[in-house]
Amino acid sequence: MKPENDWRQQQERSNLAILKLMVWISLTFGRAVGRLVLYGIAAYYVLFAPRARRASRAYLHRALGRWAQWTDGYRHVFSFASTIHDRIYLLNDRFDLFDIEVIGAEALNEALARQPGALLIGAHLGSFEVLRAVGRGRAGLQVAMLMYEENARKINATLQAINPRAADDILPLGRVDSMLAARDRLAQGYLVGMLADRGLGNDPTLDCDFLGQPAAFPLGPWRMAAMLQRPVFFMAGLYLGGNRYRIHFEPLADFSHVTRADRAQAIDDAIRAYAGRLEAHCRNTPYNWFNFFDFWQKK
Repeated sequence: MKPENDWRQQQERSNLAILKLMVWISLTFGRAVGRLVLYGIAAYYVLFAPRARRASRAYLHRALGRWAQWTDGYRHVFSFASTIHDRIYLLNDRFDLFDIEVIGAEALNEALARQPGALLIGAHLGSFEVLRAVGRGRAGLQVAMLMYEENARKINATLQAINPRAADDILPLGRVDSMLAARDRLAQGYLVGMLADRGLGNDPTLDCDFLGQPAAFPLGPWRMAAMLQRPVFFMAGLYLGGNRYRIHFEPLADFSHVTRADRAQAIDDAIRAYAGRLEAHCRNTPYNWFNFFDFWQKK
């Protein structure tokens, strides 16, 4: 199976199944009861999802620098389930339930003061939804998310059950008007986010050293970033256990004044910088990267 088919058909299906179940449990019984149920859900997936279990162990072996035990795999899945569970509350603006630390907001605020809008390039690392919490510290801060159209349809269906208003800021990629929609949100001062650790099957890629072996990173998000001519920040909303999260904003590139002649090199440099930051966070908080497939396999 090709890697792109693996992640699109395997993990997103499990993600949606967990999310739907946890929406019902959490809205019915509350966060404390939902947290208890997570232990059983995590055990089920560790026991009965062998492909994901093998991929998790192979990744954790790289990130931890040692052989990953069963307990490591369980902790990995439990962290994943926890961030999905917390979406329910974060998307309903229940930030009071969480202890959220923000690192690097000063650099982001300075960029927004120079021109409206900025791009946030993240990964399947921790929680993107926790980013909404930074709006508490900056009046009027709004976030839109670009994602592949098939995934956008799945996520929107579930968001309707959590908070219908949350679906308004999901922008599908792959359409003729995707670039225009992102440009308009940036002009309105939005932060526009994309995840850049996966691509589609026909996406061109750049091989970067990642956790000890070259891995293919898609060029598409970076070409879009260069065309939108905005500063780009690495964003990670890392889950630290319990109700604790830490948000990182780290400058990666600034395409505001990159000429067409320099664009290709600027994109390559940005991707390598991105891969380096992702690797650093995977080593520091290894249970936060939620790619449960063989990320290093070749097409």
